Amino acid sequence: MNAIDQKLEERELSGRPVKVALVGAGQMGQEIIAQVGHMVGMEISVVVDLTADRASKGYSYSRKKQDIVEARTAAEADKAVRDGKAVVSTDAGIATSAAGIDAVIDATGSPEMGATITMSAINNRKHVVMMNVECDITVGPILHQMAVNAGVVYSMASGDEPAAIMELYRFARAIGFTVVAAGKGKNNPLDIYATPESLAEKARARNMSARMLCEFVDGSKTMVEMAAVANATGLRPDTRGMHGPHCDRKELLKTFVPAKDGGILAAAGAVDYAIGDVNPSVFLIFTTDDSRLREGLAQRDMGNGPYYLLLRPYHLCSCEVPLTVARAVFYGESSGHPLHTPVAECFALAKRDLEAGQVLDAIGEHCYRGSVDCAQTARREKLVPLGLVKGMALKRDVPRDIAITWDMVEIRDESVILQLRRIQDRTHW
Repeated sequence: MNAIDQKLEERELSGRPVKVALVGAGQMGQEIIAQVGHMVGMEISVVVDLTADRASKGYSYSRKKQDIVEARTAAEADKAVRDGKAVVSTDAGIATSAAGIDAVIDATGSPEMGATITMSAINNRKHVVMMNVECDITVGPILHQMAVNAGVVYSMASGDEPAAIMELYRFARAIGFTVVAAGKGKNNPLDIYATPESLAEKARARNMSARMLCEFVDGSKTMVEMAAVANATGLRPDTRGMHGPHCDRKELLKTFVPAKDGGILAAAGAVDYAIGDVNPSVFLIFTTDDSRLREGLAQRDMGNGPYYLLLRPYHLCSCEVPLTVARAVFYGESSGHPLHTPVAECFALAKRDLEAGQVLDAIGEHCYRGSVDCAQTARREKLVPLGLVKGMALKRDVPRDIAITWDMVEIRDESVILQLRRIQDRTHW
């Protein structure tokens, strides 16, 4: 039996479910737990969060009711997992080292935490499913190489827009089409100067973190996601920050094509996003110069060309993540991963006038927002990667909308992710 659903059923019948450790039991983590609760052949065996109570609350969303044990050591976790119990902990190291765990899902959203979790999981020969796209765009290439060296899978998470786009990209490439553009519909109104306070009421109504909502609304998340797509495919931002036009589904084919053919792109091979009724879809524009294939595509209501649209009209976020776990465990396959050499870079633009001495806060807060450009350009201009700026102090004033560069900042913490990035910058170019 080779199909993924059949393999899960086989694991269920044999009493050998795929065992998963989850780090981060917030909104996304809770949805993963709930979804796995409806699946056969897979269990969430370990949940880690800042408090044991938060981790335990995560398990409350599962229909699979298990005895819950708090583990303070790896040995306690190992025994509990062997006994089929559900483990909660405040120590991410327990999730990444516990015996019997097949894969670790990082749902923390913290670039620094993501780097630490992923390295530990790889060192312990666990597959890694990376929901932490902010970490991926910062040090994904070197983490992926470490996973390859260890014989495990490092993967984007199914359900996130980057992995959903990768499905379309791999399909188009596999059958020999030429990819012109790939992108997503932005799923929140764009306000580049948004703050958690300005979105507090909306965040409460949606039962989500105001900081997380702010990262979506100020555009940072879109920049992060499309940088991840660029780094996994070789497609590039066509312009700094991408175009992001107001564009409905029916206009995609006219918009995301080269300017010589009436579109907005300077060149084919771009990542971008649209503001309109495209959300929650992701899309890909392709072309072919084969007249016989063009005739066939026209007969199948794809239009007369030369450009054609592939549209995935949904991405189910956390609900799809368990499928990436299964692909990694059963087939050794990722849902998408970075190429060896970075293609795009996310960097920080001041969200307001910043003063010398300001210690920079987190993505989605008050000091900065993310933008994207080609990695070579960012390297040449010495732009500070978005995933590294938190905790740095400004050495001089930075006006609103100005990019933060290395000469503007003082490094106050030799973090794990910063050290990894330095190694990546030496070895992955």
